[in-house]
Amino acid sequence: MKPDIHPEYVVATVRCSCGNTFTTRSTRSELRVEICSNCHPFYTGKQKLVDTGGRVERFQRRYAKQQAEQAAAVKEREASRRPTVSVPQHPGAPPTAETEQG
Repeated sequence: MKPDIHPEYVVATVRCSCGNTFTTRSTRSELRVEICSNCHPFYTGKQKLVDTGGRVERFQRRYAKQQAEQAAAVKEREASRRPTVSVPQHPGAPPTAETEQG
């Protein structure tokens, strides 16, 4: 590294809006933050699933609709694979598997 071009890396005091303070290292001597690991809901375990505007229910409805459409498409595909017209046989020939199904 080139000398005299990098900022000083000093011990910094971090102050949260909740009142928590801790030290770390930074190029600034004092940092002020709005939220820290002591007051953040994710880290404290007090996180709540907020359903704004029914997003979860809307997703579940769309997902159920998509599943129903896929099931209908599979049924339709299976129905189109089945033989619908049987081949006519000669009067004395034994029955085949195709004519027994149809």
